[in-house]
Amino acid sequence: MASDPALLTPLGEDIWIVDGPTIDFYKIPFPTRMTVMRLQNGDLFLHSPIAYTPQLAAELEALGRIRHLVSPNWIHYAYIGTWAEHYPEAVSWASPGVRERAESRNVSIAFDRDLGEAPAPDWAEEIDQLIVRGSKAHTEVVFFHKKSHTLVLTDLIENMHGARLPLWVRPFAWLAGILAPNGKMPLDIWMSFAGNRDKLGAALARMLDWDPTIVVLAHGDILRENAPQRLREGFRGLAPTRHSH
Repeated sequence: MASDPALLTPLGEDIWIVDGPTIDFYKIPFPTRMTVMRLQNGDLFLHSPIAYTPQLAAELEALGRIRHLVSPNWIHYAYIGTWAEHYPEAVSWASPGVRERAESRNVSIAFDRDLGEAPAPDWAEEIDQLIVRGSKAHTEVVFFHKKSHTLVLTDLIENMHGARLPLWVRPFAWLAGILAPNGKMPLDIWMSFAGNRDKLGAALARMLDWDPTIVVLAHGDILRENAPQRLREGFRGLAPTRHSH
């Protein structure tokens, strides 16, 4: 009997992605993706955990200790509770607004700690982070894996294949600007930053200063070619805001 194909796809040293099942979000099918980063002490950092399966858990355990369950924004949290049940020693990390979102949806998740502006001491030497604050509509924590020069975004840029979307969704996806290969920040999220474009520009400048070679997105094709330029395009041509010291 043939063994199941591996779920984890390596992106670089000590970083992997796992593509999960498609979920319905407002009746639109969205692919799901988790990014896994292994710290020097063997702890695993699970960014936007996808649905738990025994095979996935076994593959992760072969890499290291499942330690950090990370919700990067107010939408990506649904499976953290299940992982926490299976790994009670793991730490569940809350992004801004996610506790309220989970409570409003009657999803019971006991978050242990909150993500801050600066990376937690647990991973500060290996993973940098930044909170990108929009209006109440969208705030997201982005991460940079230093060893692999990988920037990990969630919903700030989407790059979806039109052929994998229902026919009725495609015109809306085109209008929203999220179709591959030129996916951008979804229009609703872009509009939510209308009063905070200077802060968004400063966040973009910080990401460009990290000089990523790969940009992971939760939905759609990863940005692998000319990552800094694609990042600028993904932020709809917004000028990076660099403040003089």
